[in-house]
Amino acid sequence: MRAITQDTHGTPEVLKQTVMPRPAPAPGQILVAVRAAGVNPTDWKHRAAGLFLDRLPLVLGWDVSGVVEAVGFGVTLFKPGDEVFGMLPYPQGVGSHAEYVTGPARAFARKPAGIDHVQAGALPLAALTAYQAIVDTAAVRAGQRVLIHAAAGGVGHLAIQIAKSRGAHVIGTASAPKHDFIRSLGADEVVDYRTTDFRDAVQDVDMVLDPLSGDTRARSLDVLRPGGVLVSLLPGTDPDEAAKAEARGVRVETLLVEADHAGMSAVADLVASGALRAHVEAVFPLADAAEAHALGETGRTTGKIVLTVS
Repeated sequence: MRAITQDTHGTPEVLKQTVMPRPAPAPGQILVAVRAAGVNPTDWKHRAAGLFLDRLPLVLGWDVSGVVEAVGFGVTLFKPGDEVFGMLPYPQGVGSHAEYVTGPARAFARKPAGIDHVQAGALPLAALTAYQAIVDTAAVRAGQRVLIHAAAGGVGHLAIQIAKSRGAHVIGTASAPKHDFIRSLGADEVVDYRTTDFRDAVQDVDMVLDPLSGDTRARSLDVLRPGGVLVSLLPGTDPDEAAKAEARGVRVETLLVEADHAGMSAVADLVASGALRAHVEAVFPLADAAEAHALGETGRTTGKIVLTVS
């Protein structure tokens, strides 16, 4: 099979298309013929520096949408020919930027019939992250106020839709050119982070979703009402954060997304109901993975980038 591999860490140019053996599903796994696979910030961060993965050569990619080619012993959820989408176990289950990939059957759900593989391939990691933050961690309810930073990004634009599906009042931060896009997703308020300190525009929120950390994470404590929760996707840097959170009566959580059949099924249901759709900024063929990484690293994209496999 064709796959995008790297033998060293570095710039996008370390990525190359190679031919490697097609995997076989172990017990409890399925073999998926990949049709599309999202490219996420964690992909280019792992490409550049390794992060959680220290093995080389490496095939990146956690998002996958495709067709079940074969099933391992004991799998009852799927049969060959089923269209599925899902997130490979993060971080060790990596490998979807290839023609075929294996993964636990319960990391997948059936692809909603109303979307194509490009749309489905854009969703898993970012949508699961947003769902696990808003639903599983913060248990957002109707009428609550939710602040989403980087609201036009891969996680952020999906988080807006998931929070709205829960009946929340959603506030998003983004640069001014992206405000119309964020409003089109259902955001009730938008703050231009370049011209406004969000603390001057937002108060008394029940949940903050922070993909950025650093100063944004620190300042986000100031806008939470007592009993609120800050869910961050990156580690904090303030050694006094726990004491500050306790003094304010709020909770701080750092979330690492997990593969999750129930979560993927919930995402599929939201898609099928029309409540959730990924915005795809750009689509590249598998062979052009380096170009996809270079575009993502500009930090100027909206929504998701997807690789397709013919």
